[in-house]
Amino acid sequence: MNLKIKAHINNIALPHTIFDLPFAFMGAILATGGNVDARTLILIAIAVTSGRAAALAIDNLADLKFDKRQPRMSKRAMVRGVISKREVKIFIALCLLIMIVTVAMLPPICLKLLPLAALTFIIYPFTKRFTGWCHVFLGVAISMAPAGGWVAAGGEIFSPAIIFLCLAVILWMAGFDAMYGAQDEKFDKSQHLHSLTTEFGAKKAFQISKVFHIICVICFAAVGIVLNLGVLYFVGVLIAALTLIYQHSIVSPTNFSQITQAYFMRNGIVSLAILLFTWFSF
Repeated sequence: MNLKIKAHINNIALPHTIFDLPFAFMGAILATGGNVDARTLILIAIAVTSGRAAALAIDNLADLKFDKRQPRMSKRAMVRGVISKREVKIFIALCLLIMIVTVAMLPPICLKLLPLAALTFIIYPFTKRFTGWCHVFLGVAISMAPAGGWVAAGGEIFSPAIIFLCLAVILWMAGFDAMYGAQDEKFDKSQHLHSLTTEFGAKKAFQISKVFHIICVICFAAVGIVLNLGVLYFVGVLIAALTLIYQHSIVSPTNFSQITQAYFMRNGIVSLAILLFTWFSF
């Protein structure tokens, strides 16, 4: 594979699509009662993947000066100089163009709401400059995936089901991002960056994350109740809950040794389990 292509894939952490694309598909499946067509799913996949790629590239571009000082980020493509700022800006423009063209092929309401969705991932990279609640802003940005999937498949904008789903995704993402970011407390304070840990300490940040995840599971369950989904859906919720319990059990505010990339990616079990058992329930 071309080294530049590999570098861009590294820069946008492509495997992390597991955190939003399953929920985008889930939104579409729920909106149609399990009868979403292949064309809609393909367009959703392209729109979400290109939008997320642009978002991660924007985030890395905004944080480059900090990443160069952070040893944990030393392998990132931009930090190593494998791709330039100019190349990243061109990449962002192309991804945004693909996203806009794709969204335009979905129902008109999607294009009308696109600026609102895009605003969340443009703002997020800068929230860590002024608030410890930046993890929640990240959750809001990720929640645009299920909301977009829902609307793209014809769901009503203010349905209780999609509100519960988006809230669940916001709290799920915010909770584990806060725990993962706790290991950077010393660095963040040195750079005047904010997180729940820098604001309240690691112990309090972990407690907040636990509360987020408890409410998150309740919200996932509420989706099934509101839409009268079958038992299989709640099996998925149970798997998600057990995954989160396990994640919390292997880390502590005083021991970050288990907060690895594997720990981070393991959270994808939540999104995959919820998606698969939503699909199975129809």
